[in-house]
Amino acid sequence: MSINSQSRARLLEHMPFLNRADDRLRQSLFDKASIATLEKGQHVCHEGSDCTHLAIMLSGTVRVYKLGENGKEITLYRVALGESCILTASCILSHVPFPAFAICDTDVEAALIPASDVRRWLSESTVWQDYIFGLVATRLSNIIQVVEDVVFRRMDKRIADHLYNRMSHSGKTLLVTHQEIASELGTSREVVSRILKEFEQDAIIKVSRGTIDLLIPEKLDQKRRET
Repeated sequence: MSINSQSRARLLEHMPFLNRADDRLRQSLFDKASIATLEKGQHVCHEGSDCTHLAIMLSGTVRVYKLGENGKEITLYRVALGESCILTASCILSHVPFPAFAICDTDVEAALIPASDVRRWLSESTVWQDYIFGLVATRLSNIIQVVEDVVFRRMDKRIADHLYNRMSHSGKTLLVTHQEIASELGTSREVVSRILKEFEQDAIIKVSRGTIDLLIPEKLDQKRRET
């Protein structure tokens, strides 16, 4: 599906840097881009895939994760509205396969930019350079934080932090399974269940099937900040 006037307006809304771009880049992007829609749970990329396009998110969220030989997953970051996947951009620029997996958290709509144009615009437009290198800076800090958490932070603090942060999006009742938390944090479901049971015994949360109620968020906040 090609870019129509409505999609152009949405790109300009969610990618403000296009308003600073010259007419040539803006028109070239509109001419070269296409619109793709994917369903929740559908994989966008598999490890080892060739990166033929850079996706710019117009709606929905994509989770980028690594899968270990033992079957454990760990989330590296999410790509949300107006964003692009920096691993995809890196693969396009370096001509290497995608080093992770990407899956739709929700139904997704995205504008797809051909890899050849992503590379060409980098040599032609400082505005496009700023956008791509800004992605690198943001995502690199996110991935460094993931590494620091895995190496240096206790799992109970990581789970407390995960639950507390989800509250800002979902309220005090979280619709989440133990396996989903394990996949986010790169641990086993058994470890998550044990720690959640400890939180429940301290009356911080209440665990039901597929649901976690945050009874005392303040204590959860204290636990995630413990030294």
